Amino acid sequence: MRAARGVLRHQALLFGSLARWLLPRRRLPLDGQEFGYARGQGAMLFGLAFAGAVETAGMAVLLRHHPVAHTVMLVLDVYGVLFAVALHAASVVRPHLLDGELLRVRQSAQVDLPVPLADIASVRRESRATHTRADGELDLPVGAQTSVTLELARPVTHLTVLGRSREIRLVRFQADDADAVVRAVERARAALSPLPPGPVG
Repeated sequence: MRAARGVLRHQALLFGSLARWLLPRRRLPLDGQEFGYARGQGAMLFGLAFAGAVETAGMAVLLRHHPVAHTVMLVLDVYGVLFAVALHAASVVRPHLLDGELLRVRQSAQVDLPVPLADIASVRRESRATHTRADGELDLPVGAQTSVTLELARPVTHLTVLGRSREIRLVRFQADDADAVVRAVERARAALSPLPPGPVG
């Protein structure tokens, strides 16, 4: 039941993001900073959508004398095209967000991981093209690439789309401007722990 709710929520977020992509975006709080990560995947996803549209037209011709099969394939193909476009839309309208004392690391409609700045041990730019699944690690590549690595002093809980939970101590994710993410997180962390005033005298 939890898995079914998770899938339904994911679909709602995904196609809701498609609607938001076509409408003016909401304004962020004044202290919020967005960091995009969709630049490296747009061409691939739109290529998939185009291929799906071509397949839809081809299957419509092949199955024109089989109305039931044609209807089923038409629904599946149209869903596939919309799904590919919605993935990109969700990546655009759901960027990483640094707001107050929290960094929200996102990936389309699948992941929205809130990481308290106080729990970050280190942040660095680290370009990686290969990732192996390991306990306590969460990799969120875009186009098989990640460019920012967060090491955590305390684990945070990640809930998957299917409702499973994992304790995460290291996060790797992609950002279009990795240096900007690292600088912003370091500044925000420093602001949480200002240096004590020097002696008066």
